[in-house]
Amino acid sequence: MHKLDHIGVVVKDIQKANELFEKILKTSSYKSEYVQSEDVSTSFFKIGDSKIELISSNDLDHTINRYINKQSSSLHHFAIRVDDIKTEMDRIASLGIRLLNDTPKIGADNMLICFLHPKDTFGVLIELCQEINQ
Repeated sequence: MHKLDHIGVVVKDIQKANELFEKILKTSSYKSEYVQSEDVSTSFFKIGDSKIELISSNDLDHTINRYINKQSSSLHHFAIRVDDIKTEMDRIASLGIRLLNDTPKIGADNMLICFLHPKDTFGVLIELCQEINQ
């Protein structure tokens, strides 16, 4: 495990959130994309070596919108960069911590991703991410 890669924030309106974060951080989003595997839109801001990821979904039944309806826009997860996501997934599963997916998914920002079940991590959603080799 290398470093905190990013913090994910769920928002209802990604355009309005982009405008606000641009004002606060005095910088523009460096990347926006639709992530098909998760059915979400994302926008990234760099802060030093880390990032903030804004996340939204247009699907009213999506888990993101159900989360927002309960919690409002808020911190959603934090992501830890790893060298070998499959090895880390196997190691963490061997500790009895459930994974939300059995194989790595293609995520935003050129990453393979896997989430740990928050019921096994004191309610905190943790994402493992590995940069996809180019």
